[in-house]
Amino acid sequence: MADIEKVRVLVVGDSGVGKTALTNLICHGTVLNSPSWTIGCSVEVKIHEYLEGTASQRSFCIELFDIGGSHAHRNTRHVFYNLVHGIILVHDLSNRKSCLNLNRWLAEVTQSEAGTGKFGSRTTDQAWEDPDISGRDIGQVDIPMLVVGTKMDAAKEKRGLPTHQKRSDIAEEYGTEEIHLNTGDPSGLAPGTSAATKLARFFDKVIEKQYYMIKERKNSIPHATDRRGTKGGIILSPW
Repeated sequence: MADIEKVRVLVVGDSGVGKTALTNLICHGTVLNSPSWTIGCSVEVKIHEYLEGTASQRSFCIELFDIGGSHAHRNTRHVFYNLVHGIILVHDLSNRKSCLNLNRWLAEVTQSEAGTGKFGSRTTDQAWEDPDISGRDIGQVDIPMLVVGTKMDAAKEKRGLPTHQKRSDIAEEYGTEEIHLNTGDPSGLAPGTSAATKLARFFDKVIEKQYYMIKERKNSIPHATDRRGTKGGIILSPW
């Protein structure tokens, strides 16, 4: 695995929405019947085939950082938000508040990852106490995202909701794909299913942005000759 290039994807959402069970299902394809509460962060890895089935297929390591959702730890979570390449936003379909809180999670991750310096305890507290935080407060997000709604069976039992629910507001606002599933049913992410296809497409986007778009930008950087017109080029790099 040491020779395989890696990308880091954060899995965030309220405590109890099923992030650990989801991460386990993605990485191992099995059901985690009694997941423990995550304190801090738990890391799982998955080998993903980028552009599987094409001439460009290549193996990458996906590191899934399952971030503990406890409100008590909100001021220390930022230590896990460095070098983020993708975000999976998780909510419980039977708990509307967990869906509304996804804007807060997105703000917490993207502001910290961008290095804005806004993650002192006071700013973090204000973000979580603001009842009206929305996408317009966060601004443009330049990172691949996927929204996952879990506990589809519980939602149906609790509120009589249909199996196929409408997309969440945050998925609509940012134009991201969304998956609804039961983490207790491994068939939901079985190869060939709509959810598995969307997940693979998301991982491809993460890899493409991190490795291929960066290389394209570097290759497009102009070369300049010196003032004497010598052939030696000077690379003009923004880094």
